Amino acid sequence: MTTPSNISRRSFAGLSLAAVGALALTACNSQAEKKGDDGAQTVRIGVVSENETHRALVKLAKEKHGVDVEIRNFTEYTQPNPALDNGDIDMNWFQHIAYLADYNQASGKDLTLIGTTEIIPLPLYSKKYKDVSEFKKGDTVAIPNDTVNQARAINVLVAAGLLKLSNETIRPEPKDIDEAASTVKVQTVAAQQTVNALESVQGSVINNTFSADAGIDTNTALFKDDPKADSAKPFVNGFAVRREDRDNETYKKIAALYHEQAVLDESAKLSSGTSVPVQLDAAQIDETLKQYQDAIAKQGA
Repeated sequence: MTTPSNISRRSFAGLSLAAVGALALTACNSQAEKKGDDGAQTVRIGVVSENETHRALVKLAKEKHGVDVEIRNFTEYTQPNPALDNGDIDMNWFQHIAYLADYNQASGKDLTLIGTTEIIPLPLYSKKYKDVSEFKKGDTVAIPNDTVNQARAINVLVAAGLLKLSNETIRPEPKDIDEAASTVKVQTVAAQQTVNALESVQGSVINNTFSADAGIDTNTALFKDDPKADSAKPFVNGFAVRREDRDNETYKKIAALYHEQAVLDESAKLSSGTSVPVQLDAAQIDETLKQYQDAIAKQGA
């Protein structure tokens, strides 16, 4: 499975985050405070591909709050949400709102975010053109074929003025594109093939994971989505918790540590300077999560 829509595999971010303080921690539906050997409270956070950003947060959690954060490293993106729901971990830090909405809708669960971290803009690249205005009617742009990345890529091209939608939706699909009114056509490919597609099409929407692997300079992007736009909110990353832990003060404190400079610096290094810190409040998170889940339900996904 591809990275949850520009959640870099390294960051999630990118893919590509956690909280501490209150005594109530849920494990297997029972209330019990978890303590380490030194008597400190322990919070278990699930991640995918542990990195220096995670380790910086672990260090701050101990220094600032006396909390032992235990990083549980998973190898697949399909693993941390079931582990959270089952009580095997207390939080996870690997996904954005759109990915969580897909999980909730498919599983019937009600996980949520307790704090947000960053968004990594999704760029449009071209080997043929130097500016978006150079694209011609009928040109082809490659986009990822998985549902979450595909929707975001379409929104990127809409924002760039290259696509028009016949149907306004937070989660567009190719069938929602008004081809007659659009400048370009889209070609869906596996996300890992978006780099290779640059050789055969006029443009390609490529997330940081694959552009970094290919040595593409992110400064050469012709366009990227605006992290402050409403259409970008579903792709804000954060710390997920079970709904009943949403008000856990300890978890909130841990999640807030992401916005400490030491953690931000590591995140910036990991994303080659492209990550943008974002802080959404609980109401904004809930609204975006609901809108995205409603869109999934409407599309019958």
